[in-house]
Amino acid sequence: MLLTLKPDHKKHVLFLTEQSSPVLQDFCKLALDYLQKGPNVKMYNAAAQKLNVELDVIENSVKGLVNLLLESCKHKLNAEDFRDSVIALGFTEEKEAILSKLYDVKKDEVTDTLEEIGFQLPKYHDMEWRFEVQTASRCLLKQVAPLVTLDLSLKNPNNSDEIEHVLLQTDPTNLLHITQQLEEALQESRSQHIRRISKAIK
Repeated sequence: MLLTLKPDHKKHVLFLTEQSSPVLQDFCKLALDYLQKGPNVKMYNAAAQKLNVELDVIENSVKGLVNLLLESCKHKLNAEDFRDSVIALGFTEEKEAILSKLYDVKKDEVTDTLEEIGFQLPKYHDMEWRFEVQTASRCLLKQVAPLVTLDLSLKNPNNSDEIEHVLLQTDPTNLLHITQQLEEALQESRSQHIRRISKAIK
C-alpha cells in the first residue's frame, strides 16, 4: 500500500524534496532529536539561517518528517511500500535511501511507542471450533443443517493474562465465502495494479 498524507503534512514534506541530500540528512537528525527530546528551537534557528528561510518552515518540515515516520509505522509499511510512498512524494532514489535508512532504524521503537499510547484492540490468542449437524426436526424429518461454531480467544492488550472469549456460529458455505473474499482482498491489495492506481490518485 501507498501512504496517503494529509494535505498540510504533505506540503511540509515536499519542502524537503527540494533540498540536497546532505540537508535531508540534517533534517533526519533533527527528526530523531524531536522524537527523543522534543522540538529544539535553537537548532531550528540555525537551520533557518543556513537555508535562508523562515523559522516556521524548518519547524513544519521537521514535524512533517516526523509525521511521515509515525504514519508509516502506524500503517506498518514494509520496506518496499515505504520506498514507493517516498518516491511517490517526489523524492529521488538517493534521498529515498536516506529516508528508508531512518525508517528502518526507528520503526520498531516508534511502533512500540504507538502501541503503548494508542488505542489498543484485543489480540488473537487461540481458536477452537466445532462442527455440528442437525439431521432432523419435527417439521423436517430429513433435514441436514451443518453449522460451524468458533470460539475465538482474544488477549487484553493491557493485561496479557486476561482472555476474552467470542463465540461465532455460521454455516460452512458462508464461512468459505468469507474466507475467499478476505483472501482475494488481501491479494488485490498487494497487486501492481492497486499500486499504480494509488500513485495516480496521489
